[in-house]
Amino acid sequence: MSDEILYDRRGDVVVITINRPEQRNAISKAVRLGLRAAFERFEADETALVAILTGSGDKAFCAGMDLKEAAETMLGVPPRDFLPVIGDTVHVTKPVIAAVNGVAYAGGWLLTQMCDLCIAAEHATFAITEGKVGRGMPWAAPLGYIIPQRVMMELLLTGDPISARRAYEIGFVNQVVPAAELMPAALAMAEKIAGNAPLTVRAARELVYLSTEMGRSAALRAGHHVFERVYRSEDAQEGPRAFKEKRKPQWRGR
Repeated sequence: MSDEILYDRRGDVVVITINRPEQRNAISKAVRLGLRAAFERFEADETALVAILTGSGDKAFCAGMDLKEAAETMLGVPPRDFLPVIGDTVHVTKPVIAAVNGVAYAGGWLLTQMCDLCIAAEHATFAITEGKVGRGMPWAAPLGYIIPQRVMMELLLTGDPISARRAYEIGFVNQVVPAAELMPAALAMAEKIAGNAPLTVRAARELVYLSTEMGRSAALRAGHHVFERVYRSEDAQEGPRAFKEKRKPQWRGR
């Protein structure tokens, strides 16, 4: 961890904040290392059920790579593990919500894309700007599972930004809220998820990603396999029992 990444525990929820507001929360080496450490810490903590990723200030979620640092280091082809990308170079099995508080450009778009859910402030904007600076966006490949092909093509080829409302319309953002309501909305969603049976939540998350990589029949077979552990768990009995007894379930995650 570093001063560039803040890790704040709020009950069952962890808030991870990129803390370089004067540099529009650009991704430096310290940010990359700090994010990796934060996600590994979150994954290792069985009592932390949901994470929220956001940026400091009200202008930028993340403006992308620190181009000054990239110029100084003469960065060529980034190594595969250059960025801590959930589902690629970092293993996380629990839900992560992006709370986008300003611009999310280039690597900032990537950070929102890798999260499971996204809530944006009304003034937030999104862009994949690599074409404007001669860099690449191989990480955008999974984007086609989230938004329509021609919208994806326009974003990658033009590099032009879109508003939070447009991002919501194309299915990239789940909710758009006033800036003052961003963190309360993200926390409300996180707490709602954290209140559900943790094994079911993890399996449901895995099912969504499995189903994007296989056909219907294969996805159904995979789904039955993923949820077998859930059905055999203590929580699978606790849920109906709590309903019958008219009380809140006491989840054990086993």
